[in-house]
Amino acid sequence: MLPHNFLRVAAASPELRVADCSFNAERTLALLRDADAAGCDLVVFPELGLSGYTCHDLFHQPVLLIAAEAALDTLLVAAGHCFHGVTVVGLTVLVDGMVFNCAAVFTGSRLLGVVPKTYLPNYKEFYDGRYFHPAAHARSNSITLAGQTVPFGTDLLFRAENAPEFVLGVEICEDLWMPVPPSSFQALAGATVLANLSASNETIGKANYRRQLVVGQSGRCLAGYVYTSAGTGESTTDLVFGGHCLIAENGTLLAESERFQRRGHVTIHDLDLGHIQRDRLQLGSFHEADWVKPFRTVPFTLAKSERLPTLLREVDAHPFVPSDPATLRERCEEIFATQVAALAKRLDHIGRPRVSIGVSGGLDSTLALLVVCKTFAELGEDPAKIQAITMPGFGTTKRTKTNAQTLMAALGVTAKDIDIRPLCLLEMQALQHKPFGIDPTGHSVESLTMALQALPHDNRHDLTFENVQARVRTNLLMNTAFVIGTGDVSELALGWCTYNADHMSMYNPNISIPKTLVKFLVTWAAENEFTGEPQATLRDIVATEISPELLPTSAEGEALQATESSTGPYELVDFFLYHFLRWAESPEKILFLAGHAKFHVDYTPAEIRNWLRVFVTRFFANQFKRSCLPDGPKVGSVSVSPRGDWRMASDASAKAWLAGW
Repeated sequence: MLPHNFLRVAAASPELRVADCSFNAERTLALLRDADAAGCDLVVFPELGLSGYTCHDLFHQPVLLIAAEAALDTLLVAAGHCFHGVTVVGLTVLVDGMVFNCAAVFTGSRLLGVVPKTYLPNYKEFYDGRYFHPAAHARSNSITLAGQTVPFGTDLLFRAENAPEFVLGVEICEDLWMPVPPSSFQALAGATVLANLSASNETIGKANYRRQLVVGQSGRCLAGYVYTSAGTGESTTDLVFGGHCLIAENGTLLAESERFQRRGHVTIHDLDLGHIQRDRLQLGSFHEADWVKPFRTVPFTLAKSERLPTLLREVDAHPFVPSDPATLRERCEEIFATQVAALAKRLDHIGRPRVSIGVSGGLDSTLALLVVCKTFAELGEDPAKIQAITMPGFGTTKRTKTNAQTLMAALGVTAKDIDIRPLCLLEMQALQHKPFGIDPTGHSVESLTMALQALPHDNRHDLTFENVQARVRTNLLMNTAFVIGTGDVSELALGWCTYNADHMSMYNPNISIPKTLVKFLVTWAAENEFTGEPQATLRDIVATEISPELLPTSAEGEALQATESSTGPYELVDFFLYHFLRWAESPEKILFLAGHAKFHVDYTPAEIRNWLRVFVTRFFANQFKRSCLPDGPKVGSVSVSPRGDWRMASDASAKAWLAGW
């Protein structure tokens, strides 16, 4: 088994002397040892790397053919002692009286199979058709090479029996540049990792196109793609080679070598085969192709490597928030534009009515209000049709109330301030509910507020008291106009909302935006859309501790309720959410990834484990809230909408997800 489905792969470009097969074998072996020291499971070498690609008519010399086979034999003998993963090398092979440009695949000293090149470039500086035959000309489907009889053909897939998620497909250079590369068929037949042995020369702009091909093919095939090209030692006559090595996965470039290195080099990275499996499971159309070719599967056992303790891929602690400032700015602009376009369509469809929105002075309602105002501006509608209502209750602080009022005034909306405490008092009296043991009968709003503030600060728990306030607010909004919701996807994942209160609205532009990104969207708006007092207000909103402000304040009016003390820090919540929903990771793997995401600076492993348990428990317990969400735009890769990305039984058990860790 691969640790957490990570496969360590290497693209190796060794020093090379044209037609000096023994030297090339020696240099190949040296890089193989380097890859072994790094704990690699797969190493891919360049096209015709044992002889050199630019041998030209020497390819028809028996001496070179024999020397290339002898070089392979040398590698097989040595690899049995120095590298037990899978190796792919390039050499010429004489089959059925024809010379083929081939890739030999072996593990340890066992040769697994030989794959010939499908497409031969025969234009401009390329003369492959002069020296080689295309794979289609072969008549044999097995050959004897280096003393071993093995399968031969383009219909080979190499499957690790003890790591079934690792299935290797191989193609050679020009194959990738064709409209339908052989790797497309290999992926449809089950290959999860694609290797390309190349001898692609360098010309201006070619590296960018090569990179696009590799990344694009990994995305189309939902696979890992390991591309290795011949180095500067191949350079001769009119051609220069740069040793360009690329590793991609699911449409993302993971690693890339510097070109034109005069020494041999190895580019190493970890592929996440779990990500590949997840996307293929989810993307049903991937398996609908009716032109899948039959393949022969060559089984092998993948030796367990001694891994370095560090994962060779960055694990982003904030997967929803790009670390690059330019990318983050672009992302914020795109999300904001998506929210506005979606809300504009809905308002257009229903006749552009007045809207109402609750404004608390917190992050979510601030973002939603900004979206509504921008939408009305896009539609050419008067912002006075936006009824923004702040509804202070028993837990509202002066800071959040002031920020809400300042923001509403700056945006030119119709602002209302409704104290909900009298309505809540009446409802609690009607229910004969005693908040925190205090009988509200005979109390005025002010006297009840003072009595609540005088209570000890610890052990304050009264769900009815909180829900009464939340539902009073929603009732007021619903009886006013078309209601714009404000809650985000992080809260919905946790069930951190009151059913039929902040849980419900008539349209919610924030519904698929995680809390960590909401914070940056509001920051972006402050920096790019406002100046002066409104900008300062937005910055203060971002700096305010997240709280529902439903429990009584202190006697000094300070909030005593912090959301993250109950849910866990939102940066952890969003990390869990991303890996749980986007990639269907197990809790064990999420903990492993969290350990590589630099969370250890602020949290102990025990704290991360505890908050993950809270997340899983709350996620399973609150599906019933997500089963009846209002409409809202999907803006990213994670959504909990029951009409789109996430359908789940409301009573599903979390037992299997909570066991064993």
